[in-house]
Amino acid sequence: MACCSTEARCARFTERHRSAISFVLLFVAYIFYLIIGAGIFSAIELPYEHELRQELKEARQEFLKNNTCVSEERLEELLARALEANNYGVSVLRNDTSRNWDFVSSLFFTSTVLTTTGYGHTVPLSDEGKAFCIFYSLFGIPVTLFFLSAVVERLMVLVTRRPISYFHRRWAMTRSKLAAIHAASLTIIMVLLFLLIPAWIFISLEKDWNFLESLYFCFISLTTIGLGDYVPGKTLSKETNPHPQLYRLAVTVYLLLGLVCVLVVMETCCELPQMRQLRQRFYQEKIRELDSETTNIIDRDHMIDQLTDLADHTTSSDQLPVISSVSDQAKTLRQNGSLAQYTPASGSAVNGNLR
Repeated sequence: MACCSTEARCARFTERHRSAISFVLLFVAYIFYLIIGAGIFSAIELPYEHELRQELKEARQEFLKNNTCVSEERLEELLARALEANNYGVSVLRNDTSRNWDFVSSLFFTSTVLTTTGYGHTVPLSDEGKAFCIFYSLFGIPVTLFFLSAVVERLMVLVTRRPISYFHRRWAMTRSKLAAIHAASLTIIMVLLFLLIPAWIFISLEKDWNFLESLYFCFISLTTIGLGDYVPGKTLSKETNPHPQLYRLAVTVYLLLGLVCVLVVMETCCELPQMRQLRQRFYQEKIRELDSETTNIIDRDHMIDQLTDLADHTTSSDQLPVISSVSDQAKTLRQNGSLAQYTPASGSAVNGNLR
């Protein structure tokens, strides 16, 4: 009896605090994911770091051995100055051909700053430039996010919502299944057009890159990670790239279009009914209650769609009674603070309307 009573209390506690428990498990899983990633990166990269350090030490000792007129202190000063300049995007190897602050390069810089990609290979050199970068980003980043959200919302209607509604009426398939198929298809198209094909193009343009490095650059850029270890055009010469400004402009356009495409795919995946149900597991109780009311509205609208589809198959002259849209119902919900329970029409009434 005591065991059964304990189990019942545990079951009631779990049911009452299901969202909190789910959130704690999500938090622990995320921390564990970070630790696993750090361990794997450390195990993979640490040997390469030791090897590179050893190679640099040997090269430094060999240089000092072959150039006895150069002191170790003077070499340290030169290397420190060169590394400091390289951190600001100025290389001592080809200053005569590479310019970081012409108009097209500055346009590339502003696009990476406002989209928060931030490669870090080009940074403001002067105090005036650093101050203007703060002021420019302070207003530019919110405007960019607002602009991208407006563009993505318009594209969502064209490439996601309308196709799903069309094929839902045409194929009589459930919206959840159709939305999953559409999201998978859209992801495959995005990967092909903005990752794989551009990676092959960069292989032909960047002679020092292989396919993995090109794909790595495309992914890091379009996800706005922007590590800056690979930047197009840095290793090209006048012979291999006679139009560096046009090349940099084309890369800027590609990054902006690719970012919009990635946002559309992510928004499409977030709107999946499966993702909505998954997010509900981590909501607080009040939010879950509100979401259940919203779910009732969606279920009601889904039933209306089914009745409309049935009416379209039987006759095109008769019409169902006018029922308010989901947005109108949500507006009424906000005004009244409650949702009237939906009572579906009886079978005879529906058949009568369809006749």
